[in-house]
Amino acid sequence: MSDGHSPCTCVICNDYGDRDRLDNFQLRTIVHITEYGWSVVLVHPDDGPGWAYTIGLWHSHGAPELAMFGGDVYEMEESLNTLGRQTAEGKIPADGDRRDGVVRGQPAAFREVEPRWYDALFGGAVAFYRRPPLPMLQVVWPNPEGLFPWQPGTDLPFRHSQPWLWLTPKQHPPGAWTRRL
Repeated sequence: MSDGHSPCTCVICNDYGDRDRLDNFQLRTIVHITEYGWSVVLVHPDDGPGWAYTIGLWHSHGAPELAMFGGDVYEMEESLNTLGRQTAEGKIPADGDRRDGVVRGQPAAFREVEPRWYDALFGGAVAFYRRPPLPMLQVVWPNPEGLFPWQPGTDLPFRHSQPWLWLTPKQHPPGAWTRRL
Protein backbone atom coordinates (compact mmCIF):
# COMPACT_ATOMS: atom_id res chain seq x y z
CA MET A 1 0.00 0.00 0.00
CA SER A 2 1.44 3.36 -0.96
CA ASP A 3 -0.91 6.32 -0.72
CA GLY A 4 1.18 8.87 1.12
CA HIS A 5 1.14 7.01 4.45
CA SER A 6 4.23 5.41 5.90
CA PRO A 7 5.15 2.23 4.04
CA CYS A 8 3.28 -0.91 4.95
CA THR A 9 5.57 -3.48 6.56
CA CYS A 10 3.02 -6.31 6.61
CA VAL A 11 3.59 -9.92 5.57
CA ILE A 12 1.70 -9.28 2.31
CA CYS A 13 3.77 -6.26 1.21
CA ASN A 14 7.15 -7.55 2.42
CA ASP A 15 7.76 -11.27 2.09
CA TYR A 16 11.33 -11.40 3.50
CA GLY A 17 11.35 -15.07 2.42
CA ASP A 18 9.35 -16.29 5.40
CA ARG A 19 5.87 -16.83 3.92
CA ASP A 20 6.37 -20.59 4.13
CA ARG A 21 6.70 -20.23 7.92
CA LEU A 22 3.36 -18.52 8.51
CA ASP A 23 0.94 -20.26 10.86
CA ASN A 24 -2.75 -20.94 10.19
CA PHE A 25 -3.84 -17.73 11.93
CA GLN A 26 -1.57 -15.63 9.72
CA LEU A 27 -2.61 -17.48 6.55
CA ARG A 28 -6.32 -17.02 7.38
CA THR A 29 -5.67 -13.34 8.08
CA ILE A 30 -3.98 -12.91 4.69
CA VAL A 31 -6.90 -14.63 2.92
CA HIS A 32 -9.46 -12.39 4.68
CA ILE A 33 -7.50 -9.22 3.95
CA THR A 34 -7.00 -10.18 0.32
CA GLU A 35 -10.68 -10.99 -0.11
CA TYR A 36 -12.40 -8.38 2.09
CA GLY A 37 -9.75 -5.74 2.89
CA TRP A 38 -9.52 -6.62 6.61
CA SER A 39 -9.94 -9.43 9.08
CA VAL A 40 -11.51 -9.38 12.53
CA VAL A 41 -9.78 -11.22 15.38
CA LEU A 42 -12.01 -12.44 18.21
CA VAL A 43 -10.49 -12.92 21.66
CA HIS A 44 -13.04 -14.92 23.62
CA PRO A 45 -13.52 -14.21 27.32
CA ASP A 46 -11.43 -16.34 29.67
CA ASP A 47 -10.63 -14.94 33.09
CA GLY A 48 -11.79 -11.52 31.95
CA PRO A 49 -13.90 -9.82 29.27
CA GLY A 50 -13.42 -10.58 25.59
CA TRP A 51 -12.46 -8.24 22.80
CA ALA A 52 -12.13 -8.01 19.04
CA TYR A 53 -9.87 -6.07 16.69
CA THR A 54 -9.17 -5.61 13.00
CA ILE A 55 -6.10 -6.41 10.99
CA GLY A 56 -5.77 -5.05 7.46
CA LEU A 57 -7.47 -1.66 7.47
CA TRP A 58 -4.06 0.02 7.49
CA HIS A 59 -2.77 -2.24 4.71
CA SER A 60 -5.85 -1.94 2.48
CA HIS A 61 -7.13 1.57 3.18
CA GLY A 62 -4.43 3.51 5.05
CA ALA A 63 -6.86 3.65 7.98
CA PRO A 64 -6.27 2.90 11.66
CA GLU A 65 -6.99 -0.60 12.90
CA LEU A 66 -10.00 -0.75 15.24
CA ALA A 67 -10.57 -2.54 18.56
CA MET A 68 -13.61 -3.08 20.80
CA PHE A 69 -13.77 -4.50 24.31
CA GLY A 70 -16.09 -5.92 26.93
CA GLY A 71 -19.12 -6.90 24.90
CA ASP A 72 -20.21 -10.06 23.16
CA VAL A 73 -17.37 -10.92 20.76
CA TYR A 74 -19.77 -11.70 17.89
CA GLU A 75 -21.60 -8.42 18.35
CA MET A 76 -18.25 -6.61 18.40
CA GLU A 77 -17.24 -8.48 15.22
CA GLU A 78 -20.42 -7.26 13.52
CA SER A 79 -19.75 -3.66 14.61
CA LEU A 80 -16.13 -3.83 13.43
CA ASN A 81 -17.21 -5.25 10.07
CA THR A 82 -19.72 -2.39 9.70
CA LEU A 83 -16.96 0.10 10.49
CA GLY A 84 -14.63 -1.72 8.09
CA ARG A 85 -17.17 -1.33 5.27
CA GLN A 86 -17.57 2.37 6.12
CA THR A 87 -13.78 2.75 6.08
CA ALA A 88 -13.60 1.07 2.67
CA GLU A 89 -16.17 3.66 1.48
CA GLY A 90 -13.83 6.44 2.61
CA LYS A 91 -15.41 7.20 6.02
CA ILE A 92 -12.20 6.78 8.00
CA PRO A 93 -12.55 7.34 11.76
CA ALA A 94 -10.09 9.49 13.67
CA ASP A 95 -9.23 10.06 17.32
CA GLY A 96 -12.02 12.02 19.01
CA ASP A 97 -14.67 11.21 16.39
CA ARG A 98 -18.14 9.98 17.28
CA ARG A 99 -20.31 8.00 14.92
CA ASP A 100 -24.01 7.20 15.28
CA GLY A 101 -25.57 3.76 15.00
CA VAL A 102 -22.44 1.66 15.56
CA VAL A 103 -23.27 -0.42 18.65
CA ARG A 104 -26.87 -1.55 19.15
CA GLY A 105 -28.04 1.54 17.27
CA GLN A 106 -26.10 3.80 19.64
CA PRO A 107 -23.09 5.97 18.89
CA ALA A 108 -19.47 5.01 19.33
CA ALA A 109 -16.48 7.15 20.25
CA PHE A 110 -13.01 6.62 18.80
CA ARG A 111 -9.93 6.99 20.97
CA GLU A 112 -6.30 6.55 19.93
CA VAL A 113 -4.66 3.51 21.55
CA GLU A 114 -1.44 4.08 23.48
CA PRO A 115 1.18 1.79 21.80
CA ARG A 116 2.33 0.24 25.10
CA TRP A 117 -0.85 -1.91 25.00
CA TYR A 118 -0.15 -3.42 21.57
CA ASP A 119 1.93 -6.49 22.45
CA ALA A 120 -0.44 -7.61 25.22
CA LEU A 121 -3.73 -7.07 23.38
CA PHE A 122 -3.02 -7.03 19.64
CA GLY A 123 -0.36 -9.68 19.09
CA GLY A 124 -1.91 -10.81 15.81
CA ALA A 125 -1.71 -7.30 14.36
CA VAL A 126 1.85 -6.79 15.60
CA ALA A 127 2.88 -10.11 13.99
CA PHE A 128 1.09 -9.25 10.72
CA TYR A 129 2.64 -5.78 10.43
CA ARG A 130 5.92 -6.97 11.98
CA ARG A 131 6.23 -3.94 14.16
CA PRO A 132 4.39 -1.63 16.43
CA PRO A 133 3.30 1.06 16.52
CA LEU A 134 0.68 1.05 13.86
CA PRO A 135 -2.34 3.32 13.95
CA MET A 136 -5.00 1.82 16.24
CA LEU A 137 -8.26 3.28 17.55
CA GLN A 138 -10.42 1.94 20.34
CA VAL A 139 -14.13 1.94 19.53
CA VAL A 140 -15.80 2.81 22.83
CA TRP A 141 -19.47 2.06 23.29
CA PRO A 142 -21.93 3.73 25.67
CA ASN A 143 -24.19 2.23 28.32
CA PRO A 144 -27.95 1.89 27.60
CA GLU A 145 -28.45 5.50 28.74
CA GLY A 146 -25.96 6.70 26.09
CA LEU A 147 -23.16 7.56 28.54
CA PHE A 148 -19.55 6.65 27.79
CA PRO A 149 -17.41 5.04 30.51
CA TRP A 150 -15.60 8.28 31.39
CA GLN A 151 -18.81 10.27 31.82
CA PRO A 152 -20.38 10.96 35.22
CA GLY A 153 -23.39 8.79 35.92
CA THR A 154 -21.90 5.48 34.77
CA ASP A 155 -21.57 2.68 37.29
CA LEU A 156 -18.24 1.08 38.23
CA PRO A 157 -18.82 -2.31 36.49
CA PHE A 158 -19.57 -0.52 33.20
CA ARG A 159 -16.53 1.76 33.59
CA HIS A 160 -14.34 -1.32 34.02
CA SER A 161 -15.91 -3.35 31.19
CA GLN A 162 -13.82 -1.50 28.61
CA PRO A 163 -10.19 -0.55 29.08
CA TRP A 164 -9.14 3.04 28.68
CA LEU A 165 -6.35 2.35 26.20
CA TRP A 166 -5.71 6.03 25.49
CA LEU A 167 -4.00 6.00 28.91
CA THR A 168 -0.61 4.41 29.44
CA PRO A 169 -0.71 1.09 31.31
CA LYS A 170 0.73 2.84 34.40
CA GLN A 171 -2.07 5.43 34.34
CA HIS A 172 -4.77 2.80 33.88
CA PRO A 173 -6.54 1.55 37.03
CA PRO A 174 -5.51 -2.02 37.95
CA GLY A 175 -7.92 -4.70 36.80
CA ALA A 176 -8.71 -7.25 34.11
CA TRP A 177 -6.97 -5.26 31.39
CA THR A 178 -3.71 -4.45 33.20
CA ARG A 179 -3.33 -8.10 34.28
CA ARG A 180 -2.69 -8.95 30.62
CA LEU A 181 0.52 -6.93 30.58
